[in-house]
Amino acid sequence: MKPIITASEYASESAGPRPPVLLDVRWQLGGPHGRPDYEAGHLPGAVFVDLDAELAGPAGSGGRHPLPDPEEFGAVMRRAGVSRDTPVVVYDGGQGWAAARAWWLLRWTGHEDVRVLDGGLAAWPGEIQKEVPAPAEGDFRPVPGALPLLDADGAAALARSGLLLDARAAERYRGDVEPIDRVGGHIPGAVSAPTSENTGEDGRFLDAEALAARFEGLGADRADEIGVYCGSGVSGAHEVLALAVAGIPAALYAGSWSEWSGDASRPVATGPEPQ
Repeated sequence: MKPIITASEYASESAGPRPPVLLDVRWQLGGPHGRPDYEAGHLPGAVFVDLDAELAGPAGSGGRHPLPDPEEFGAVMRRAGVSRDTPVVVYDGGQGWAAARAWWLLRWTGHEDVRVLDGGLAAWPGEIQKEVPAPAEGDFRPVPGALPLLDADGAAALARSGLLLDARAAERYRGDVEPIDRVGGHIPGAVSAPTSENTGEDGRFLDAEALAARFEGLGADRADEIGVYCGSGVSGAHEVLALAVAGIPAALYAGSWSEWSGDASRPVATGPEPQ
């Protein structure tokens, strides 16, 4: 099953006999909370999910957005109406990062039918509503482990034995600037692969062939294993999603640079080369 869905495909499915559960995960790094935008207007039937509070645990030694407790995450999904056998579609304001985080968490915890609305809210041509739905309780029970997950040691090893992609902006990878974390730079051996290059100007993913060519150019065709990290496990999930669109499996280092750089004992590389 494709991990993304177009607006027209979603409109058709939502009118069919088995409509997907729809999750609105609007979020901006350092920006205003997404709930007011949701209340001002959302896709019909969409339930708001808070990335910071519900798709992540408390910030700390595990980074800015460590993985949530699986049982707490499961409770959030059940309240949103998610069941084991119901399809789920996730969207955000258009960037796709937050939607990809929800997609990855649901897939990692065992849900098999989850897709991201390609282009997000901006791609939706239909009705927008303000009514907040009250869905029936779902029955989804998380079973973590369905997608590969890296810790810091695993990411360090993969950077040498396989291909570790850094999904942040190139200037953060090089260490030219670091607006958020303790220090700039990248995990030694990691390859720069900004998430922004996975989509076109309209915010929609490049087609599978173009994405496959992009990742092959970064070394995916020569690596037995591929991993991805970013700043805190959000845009990295978007890169894992882009790889999935291209038919390439990849692991996520969820703690990402916010965890790695928070430990002063871990090495840091700077400049444009992996090192």
